[in-house]
Amino acid sequence: MKGVPINQSKPISIGKEKVSKLRRKKMLWCYLFVLPQAILYLGFTLYPIIMSYVYAFYEWSGIGPMDDFIGFENFVETLVDPLFWNAFKNSFIFMGALVLVQVPLALLAALLFSAKWLKGSAFYRTLYFLPVVTTTAIVGTIMKFIFGSYKGLVNEVLIAIGLISQPIDWLGSMDTALLIIIIVGIWKNFGIKVIYWLAGIQALPKDIYEAAKVDGATNFQAFRYITLPLLIPVGSVIILLSAVNALHVFDLVESMTGGGPSFSTDMVDVYIYRYAFSGEGEARIGFASSAGVVYGIAILIVSLVLGYFAKATGGKKTVK
Repeated sequence: MKGVPINQSKPISIGKEKVSKLRRKKMLWCYLFVLPQAILYLGFTLYPIIMSYVYAFYEWSGIGPMDDFIGFENFVETLVDPLFWNAFKNSFIFMGALVLVQVPLALLAALLFSAKWLKGSAFYRTLYFLPVVTTTAIVGTIMKFIFGSYKGLVNEVLIAIGLISQPIDWLGSMDTALLIIIIVGIWKNFGIKVIYWLAGIQALPKDIYEAAKVDGATNFQAFRYITLPLLIPVGSVIILLSAVNALHVFDLVESMTGGGPSFSTDMVDVYIYRYAFSGEGEARIGFASSAGVVYGIAILIVSLVLGYFAKATGGKKTVK
């Protein structure tokens, strides 16, 4: 019929309603899949973090009611304990060594693996990445036999080539134990840093290098004036990740030395474990929690400082 307006508002509203139902259904499935991870995060990450702050104000062994409130006494005892500061110092020595040694070496390896003239680069990348996927406790146990025994592989090789005349107790000496821990730590996580650098190198624009080659730039000049400046944002993030991860080295130290000899390789993670779970005397969950809170605040400060520099250098992609 002519002149009769067709009311199209109803079908359109029905279509919108169907789309809205489909979206809600999809969102419901998304939340359903996220729910197990959220429960695990709340139960095994967020809840322990919150409760560690609560435990720190109590003298509690982990068994029975938590009714002995002592205020800040645990924090005071932690801050005046020389063994805590010894472990604190060792933790940051380990972190500094990994950042200052591992990160630059990983950059050099990444540059080598990304070179066009290198054949079999995929094999070398896999070879360097294998320690990353190996359990740290297993690596520490194996390295304990390699370095810790008078008849270990390292001593046998060094004696065979004439560098030493008698075996050295690498993990039993206060002069060498921490150095060995650092060397193994650098080797263990070297591959992941190489992957980070490779990702940054492969994202660099190739036309800049072609223009520099036309202008007569050498390989060193291209590295100095193009590669390094463009990698600064990536490098700052790698340094941040390396520093924060290196401050948690419990499994490697516990499996190799347990913090010895004479606490020379003691780290804060091992220090906390010793008071909370090692069974040496009565467990002191409250005191261990206070040490964890102090150490956590220190890590937070390091993360904020490094994160600030990472953010500050994030936009500096200009090439000289």
